[in-house]
Amino acid sequence: MAHESSKAVITALVANVALTALKFIAAFLTHSASMMNEAIHSMMDSLNQVFLLVGLKVAEGPADAEYAFGHGQKKYLWNLWSAIGLFSIGCGLGLSHAWHSLAKVGTTQAPAVVELLGFSIPPLWIAAVVLLFALLLDGYSLFVALNEFTRRKRQQVEKGFLRSLLRSDDPTLVAVVLEDTVATLGVLLAAAGIVLSSVSGNPYWDIGFSMVIAVLLGLTAFFLGAVNMRFLADVRDKEAEAAFIEIVEKHSEVERYHDLRSIIIDDQHTVLVAEIELREEAVIAGLRERMTAFEDNFLSMLPGNKLEERRLRDYCHTRASAMATLERIEMIIDELSQAIRMRLPRVYHVTLEVEGMVMAPAADIGNQDG
Repeated sequence: MAHESSKAVITALVANVALTALKFIAAFLTHSASMMNEAIHSMMDSLNQVFLLVGLKVAEGPADAEYAFGHGQKKYLWNLWSAIGLFSIGCGLGLSHAWHSLAKVGTTQAPAVVELLGFSIPPLWIAAVVLLFALLLDGYSLFVALNEFTRRKRQQVEKGFLRSLLRSDDPTLVAVVLEDTVATLGVLLAAAGIVLSSVSGNPYWDIGFSMVIAVLLGLTAFFLGAVNMRFLADVRDKEAEAAFIEIVEKHSEVERYHDLRSIIIDDQHTVLVAEIELREEAVIAGLRERMTAFEDNFLSMLPGNKLEERRLRDYCHTRASAMATLERIEMIIDELSQAIRMRLPRVYHVTLEVEGMVMAPAADIGNQDG
């Protein structure tokens, strides 16, 4: 899972580094507010992808004395810093640049042509070429991320694209999908602002669309912050709890369960805890044979001259009863734990506490005695 996420992040990083340089050059040449905010947008996307890669790397650390379940949650922390920090800064820079552009309306004028490599090129054509190239790169990056996200979505119960994004178990992939979607939309908005300003001669179109691009960065920060906060607030794994309930209800040896809880450590580790009550007849069935086997084993370890001592024989009998009962209970708990892990491998740790046994009806006891 981490490998696929890394592929999407690296693809987006390469595309955005190239686009950042091109957009800044085009913004200086064309004096376009929309192009400048698109350059800021791509720069923040590039820095964000660096943060995402660092998060994926540190999250690979194994469990140790300080982090009992590994370092997986550090990924969400890096993602959260990236979302709230970088995109909020990008939003602020974009709005600030738009505000200064508004203040300069009427005092500065975009050049009619740009001298570049000995050619006189209209600014509109420079913007068009850069935005077309950006659309192709962002579109390819979005295709790679959406392809992986769609593949995983088929394995989930969530319906609807937006809800799947919000409830996804891989915020890193969600970040790339959302960034590339907003980046593609930003390119279209910048193109619309530049074209409308060029056709109408009104610079407010360009400045207005640049503000919309900046606001999109702020909304991205808010959405990604909400996605990552889920995994930093001891969120429950509803799917794991539902799987546990279904397995317990079908298990013939469990009467009921209590106090079912779960915690998502990261996208590959869930801890599940519950209390269960066992059916008395399920535990007792075959118990006599297991007790006899344990008792015979304990007695066989006694010296011959100690076999007739009542105190030692009573001890062996009592210990055999306890061991046989514990063995049977452990077998039931292991069966439940393995069934849950087979259903959902991410359930890394299962703790089941046996609260007691439910007494069998008198009729069932009579049938067993018979």
